[in-house]
Amino acid sequence: MAFEEDLDAALTRAFEQATQLYQRNGFQRRVGFGRRPALINVDLANAWTRPGNPFTCEKIDDQIIPGVQALLAACRRNGHPVVHVTTCYQVTDETKAATDMGLWHHKIPIEVVDQAKPELWAIDSRIEPVAGEQVLIKKRASAFHGTYLAGFLRANNVDTILVTGVTASACVRTTLCDGLAEGFRTIAVKECIGDRVPGAVAWNLFDIDAKFADVEPLERCIAYLDEVGGKSKAAA
Repeated sequence: MAFEEDLDAALTRAFEQATQLYQRNGFQRRVGFGRRPALINVDLANAWTRPGNPFTCEKIDDQIIPGVQALLAACRRNGHPVVHVTTCYQVTDETKAATDMGLWHHKIPIEVVDQAKPELWAIDSRIEPVAGEQVLIKKRASAFHGTYLAGFLRANNVDTILVTGVTASACVRTTLCDGLAEGFRTIAVKECIGDRVPGAVAWNLFDIDAKFADVEPLERCIAYLDEVGGKSKAAA
């Protein structure tokens, strides 16, 4: 606990100095909210949300799951698209030419997320998808890389993506970076993004906010989902 408090204090000092540098050089601009949002939940599957796995993340039970539940409720009552993203592999034997793991297994133990073990890569039952919501399987860090996500969003006239999930340093970050590159307004929901090691969330969200997305609090995101939902219904 003392270590984490010291780390938080050190990061706060670093962020204060970095903010001055960034703002002096024109960083930390706002991309803003658009009119048609979608919610993208990244890797909130059992291998990441339940204890005892190599990918298990912190603050899942007390912060991330409740926050995502609130976002899902807002999307469902307003009819906004929802995409649940998970990761698994058909061939986890790296000696096989047909493996779909690429080279990522040389860095992290992705072989544990075997497609033959759906209990690991299934979306956490506390935020279980309902009829009409997409469940997208990815093979790389970004939810956009090699998937139909961008096409699905464009077909639904989405201009803004609210991104939650894990991890801040990898799959969430790359999804936000690619989302902006694909032409979507990118919003990182602050309380609904996690990681495994102290400091990873704070540092990555600070840096993401400077370069690739707007980091917005959960309450603001819920209010936005209700606001544009109400406008869409009135227009219809």
